[in-house]
Order: sequence, then structure tokens, then C-alpha cells
Amino acid sequence: MKIAVAGTGYVGLVTGVCLAEHGHLVTCVDVDEAKVALMQQGVSPIYEEGLSELMNKNRDRLTYTTDYKAAYADKDVIIIGVGTPEKKDGSANLSYVYAVAEQIAHSVTRDCVVVVKSTVPIGTNDKVEALLNAKSDSSIHIHVASNPEFLAQGTAVRDTLHASRIVIGVEEPETGELLKAMYQEFDAPILVTNRKSAEMIKYASNDFLALKISYVNEIALLCELVGADIDDVTRGMGYDSRIGNKFLQAGIGYGGSCFPKDTKALHWLANFHDYEIKTIKAAIEVNENQKLKPIKIARKYFDSLEGLTIAVLGLTFKPGTDDLREAPSLVNIPIMLDDGAHVKAWDPVGMENFKKRALGDITYCDSIESTLDGADVCFIFTEWPEIKNLDVSLFSKEMRQAIIIDGRNCYALARMEQEPVIYHSIGRRTISNLNRG
Repeated sequence: MKIAVAGTGYVGLVTGVCLAEHGHLVTCVDVDEAKVALMQQGVSPIYEEGLSELMNKNRDRLTYTTDYKAAYADKDVIIIGVGTPEKKDGSANLSYVYAVAEQIAHSVTRDCVVVVKSTVPIGTNDKVEALLNAKSDSSIHIHVASNPEFLAQGTAVRDTLHASRIVIGVEEPETGELLKAMYQEFDAPILVTNRKSAEMIKYASNDFLALKISYVNEIALLCELVGADIDDVTRGMGYDSRIGNKFLQAGIGYGGSCFPKDTKALHWLANFHDYEIKTIKAAIEVNENQKLKPIKIARKYFDSLEGLTIAVLGLTFKPGTDDLREAPSLVNIPIMLDDGAHVKAWDPVGMENFKKRALGDITYCDSIESTLDGADVCFIFTEWPEIKNLDVSLFSKEMRQAIIIDGRNCYALARMEQEPVIYHSIGRRTISNLNRG
């Protein structure tokens, strides 16, 4: 099929490249000329494992352009994969979706299917269809389908090629059959439903995972108070197939482009209909508080952070991505700087993006060792493999005083007990061996 994809972020670019991998002719459209020029050279503008390799493998089937009129003119399917960022009131900003829909309406030259892959509130596809019908040539028939994505940053290519499911929301059977044919080479079960149900599946899925994370973090805090161990608790929970062991890792909250805005968007939508989903509201509140947990722990050891050298390991919201959206580092590091601390930071891929987001007394280091050198306290915000596999003896060897506040529970307590450190993690007992050795 001839397919156009509007937007080349995590959703749009990964979708377009994976469709090309399965034989479709794909044109990726973006307004950013520099970004398009980069992609034309086979370089991915985002850090995502395996993406650049697939871009180069499928060069003959991939086109990148800013010319939306040419891109949309003669396509079987046009996919909208632009961002829907959060507004100040928590609702989803749909201006990019509607702007692309208007461009499509003025550009298409034949019947086609417009697929909304962006995460949008329930009922948005109906509004997109109304806009397209109002703005396009009346002789052209444009059908609209909802096709939400379920990829995770860091594993987006794998999640697309080997998806847990493909959800297609349509109002006409023939539209569903066309999209089933588009996905016929993909290794995933396909569910065809109506558009509003498809839109709701996306929110219900993401928000349920956010609920699990917030729930286990609340249990972790209670574990600290009563002397239980969150690792053993979640291990015991995970053996129950009804619960499972995914998204039960205690830490300092969720971040990224999906969970924060999707929980707030569903909360806003419910309120708009004079209804409140109390569990979602609680998940949002728990997550916001959890991000500040590292600073609250640090206050137990220091009256003030002024004059301290602080080592920060990990800046991105999770490993495998350079995305900083809603990352705990963006909440905690400004507090450290305001207190007068000097921050030394390391992240394998996120430092350049962080430089654009934070100003202050920050030294960006090229190794974990140099980050720890001379530090009074170390904060771990991201569970990168390089951090999890670190020789933990480096903390006491490199730091001025080895106080480690681990927001991701990277190390086994039994191992840390062997070191002259203070090791404070989440939902587990604190190791206090700083004066030993």
C-alpha cells in the first residue's frame, strides 16, 4: 500500500519504518526541515534501539518530506501520529491533530482512509471525520479509523513489529478490512471494534499500568514503615497469574510521554462529564509525590544541600531512551541547584537533551567514575544497565562519603551490606555501614 505518516516522533516514525519493513511504500511528513534532512541521511532524530538500522534497510520504501500536499495527494492510507501534549488543565491539546486533518482535507486527490494513531480523547475521531468531510472535495470519500499505539519508548520497534495486539476502531466494515490487510504481515492479534471503544482501550490500558506503578509505590512506602521488603512482597504478588510481575517495580514514579498525560487526560475527560475516576486521581497524586522521594530522603542526612557535590546517575525517565519528559531528574535537580549544591551528572544518551532543559552549576561527566569522584551523595534516577552492573565498590572508592539514594532499587541489599556505605533505596531497609571499613 501507499501510506503517508504525519509526524516523525516516537509514534509516527516507528510506525512508518515498521510498515516499510513489511513492504509498504511509506512517506513520512514533518514540518521540521532539519529533522527531515537528518532522516533523509538515514539518521534517526530520536534514540530508539534498532530504528536507524531499519531506516537504512528500507531506504527504497521510505521517503521523508516537508511537502504535505504531495505526500497526502495519492495515498491509500494516511496515518496521523502527531503529539497530543498536555494542556495546563490536564486535557489533551489536539491542535496538531486538527491541523494535520485540515492539511489532509485540502491535499487528498482520491478516496482514502485516515488513521488516527495519536492518543486522543474519546470522540476525537468523530470530530476529525467531520472536519475532513467539511473541508475536502465532496466527490472524495475519506473514512476515519482509530488505531491507537501500544509501544513503549526504548522498545518501540519490537513493540510495533511484535505487538501485544493491534486495535482498529471503525464505523464501516470495509475500512476495517483494509487496515487488517495493511497489518497482515505483523505478528499480533487484531481486534476490530468501533472508534470510541478503540480510543478508550488506549486510555484504559495506559492508565491501568500507571495505577499498578502508583499502587506498588504506596505499598513500598508502607513497607519502609513496618519493616517489610518490597522486593519480596512484589515477588510474592507476581506469582499470581491474575496480577503478574510486570509494572510492580518500586521506584520514584512513572514518567515519559504517555502515562503522565494520559492519566491527566482521562481524569479531565471524566470531570468534563461530571464524573470522577477516583483511582486515576489517586495515581496522579501518588506519582507526583513519589518523584520528590529522593530529596526527602536526602533531608534525613543533610540539613542543607548547600556546598555539597552531588553525583546524579541517570537523567532520562527510563533506560533505553533519551526522552526526559516527566523524568524525576527534572524535578529533583533544580531543587539541588536552588539549595546551592554542585551537581555532577551522567547519562549514556540523555545529557544533551538535559542541557536544553536545565541551567545551573551542573558538570556533565563522560563516565560513572568521574561523576562519583569527590561526591558527598549520589542519586540514582534511571536504572541503566551500566548503573545496575556497576562494581559497587566504586561508591566508597570514588566518593568523599558514600551516601547513595537509589530511586530505582538497582542493587541487592546483600551486596551493599558488604560495602562501607549508606544505601537508601525504595521500600527496603537502609544499609548503614558508612563508618565501617
